[in-house]
Amino acid sequence: MPTWKEITANNPSHSENYARRWRNLVAEGEDIYGEARLIDAMAPRGARILDAGCGTGRIGGYLSERGHDVLGTDLDPVLIGYAKQDYPKARWVVGDLSTDPIPEDNFDLIVSAGNVMGFLAEEGRQPALGNLHRALAPHGRAVIGFGAGRGWDFGNFLATARAAGFELENAYESWELHPFVAESQFLVAVFTRNQQPAS
Repeated sequence: MPTWKEITANNPSHSENYARRWRNLVAEGEDIYGEARLIDAMAPRGARILDAGCGTGRIGGYLSERGHDVLGTDLDPVLIGYAKQDYPKARWVVGDLSTDPIPEDNFDLIVSAGNVMGFLAEEGRQPALGNLHRALAPHGRAVIGFGAGRGWDFGNFLATARAAGFELENAYESWELHPFVAESQFLVAVFTRNQQPAS
């Protein structure tokens, strides 16, 4: 599975096409906020929420419009530009989850949707999860979802998350919270931050 950097390097118009696709879905009346509704239901009012790999801001933007204190980060400046334009209530920063520390911390909730994990380079996986772990409040939860066939086996992902300091609270096969089973093709993992990373 190529990383996002590799995809955009090979196709400079990819980011604009990606942003256009989401706008077209909204124009067609499609519901693109399912993940955001789940996070909103999990969060206290006015929660501090990190949208990790935020893209054009559809999840973090939805949450900011409902009164949450949202920071979104993404390595693609084109997508961050759309997020700033469409959702000015949130804060949006360009940053690589694998190499750049999260500029804020003590988040009540972290959400990473849209197959962000599948676009990480293999050597950047543990650093990315470590950065997310450090940004999470002691009482917080991180919700990470991505599909099978993205180059990162679910078992390895869960082991890497545990090594980064996360503990799995629940696992589902959809954002509608269907139970995760052995043959599931999608994982939504809910983690707590109640241990130190493995040394």
